[in-house]
Amino acid sequence: MTTVPARQQVAGPSWQRERPLTPSLFGVTASSSSGVMPSFRVGSLRFWDSGTRWARLQPRRDAYDWTVLDRLVAGARKADLPATLVFGGTPAWAAPAGPKAPYGDGSRSAPPDDLAVWERFVSTLAARYQGRIDAYEVWVHANDQRYFSGSTETLVEMTRLAGRAIRAVDPRAAVVCPSIARLWTDEGRAVLRRFAELRGYDHCDVAGLNLHQQHAADPPETMIGLLQQIDGALHDAGVHPRLWNTGVTYEYVRDERLDEQRAADYAVRFYLVAIHGSHFSLERTYFYNWGGGGLPITLQAVGSPPTRAALAVEELQRWLTRTSTQSCGQGLAIDLPANVWQCEFTADDGRLLTIRWTHEGTATTSLPPHAEEVRGLDGTSRPVRAGDTLVISGTPVLIVQQPRSW
Repeated sequence: MTTVPARQQVAGPSWQRERPLTPSLFGVTASSSSGVMPSFRVGSLRFWDSGTRWARLQPRRDAYDWTVLDRLVAGARKADLPATLVFGGTPAWAAPAGPKAPYGDGSRSAPPDDLAVWERFVSTLAARYQGRIDAYEVWVHANDQRYFSGSTETLVEMTRLAGRAIRAVDPRAAVVCPSIARLWTDEGRAVLRRFAELRGYDHCDVAGLNLHQQHAADPPETMIGLLQQIDGALHDAGVHPRLWNTGVTYEYVRDERLDEQRAADYAVRFYLVAIHGSHFSLERTYFYNWGGGGLPITLQAVGSPPTRAALAVEELQRWLTRTSTQSCGQGLAIDLPANVWQCEFTADDGRLLTIRWTHEGTATTSLPPHAEEVRGLDGTSRPVRAGDTLVISGTPVLIVQQPRSW
């Protein structure tokens, strides 16, 4: 398995293009079956590791159990959050000879022996939740044998059938193509390319990608280099789908936990990288996860208060409420030190907002024209003047400028 060294990929393109920043970009994977929602601000939800695998929803050929999913959907609607349901975990009765998936419910990684069974399940589910579930991700970690042991050709056919079933009963719901994992490897990108060559993306509205650092301790900005490679692979296949970042690897949970400061910095920069990645049609990103603890970065465990990382993510969203993205760039290309990243926004009241941070170390920069305030993720602020210098670190800061006068 060939991998790309993460720290050689800390670079990204600079771009300018005005586009509204939608709250749904700030997603989390809700890995809890409780129905409790995050108590800090998020923009969208993705249900996985939440008691909603296919095997749990249809335990027998002629029986469904909607208890958990009903609870989750009701919670999302009460919180006014768009919800994405992830498919995975074939019931044992539908693929009795298939390999077992890595769960204790007997679910299989194999596709069902009869794909008509799959289409009926998707149709039944989509009809039940018509207008209440906003998007369906056709399969999780679709090129990881532990989750899907079928062929890419079968995966394309399952995507076609699922797209047809969903659109027939709920045409407003988005169909998300199976999430492709291990994209740091040549083999992972080859599956992405093969799925595209087989016209799999013709059957969905969005491409699902497991976009993440190789290791939790790597700077989030390494994802930009990976996204460039993914964009190249899709371009070579002649497709240009919208992209959603739908998760991490199976091995992620074994990575070492980050200290509190770096966890907060990385959580915020995970979303800033997603904004930077909108240059490649990346529209939404789901942090893994919400609801569980013991991960490299924990946002909030069920029954516990939000962590410092979660509160920093909430503050970032507060900064960017009702804004449009104007540009993003890095280093010398935008007349800043090589380790500095920057994204610029316009607020609906006309103020210019600039967020700066580094992927490593610190750097001294000059404040932009008309700067009047600098804010921190801890909620503090201080007045500044244009021409003052500002030391930038791995903790993003917001520079507020006066509105343009035309």
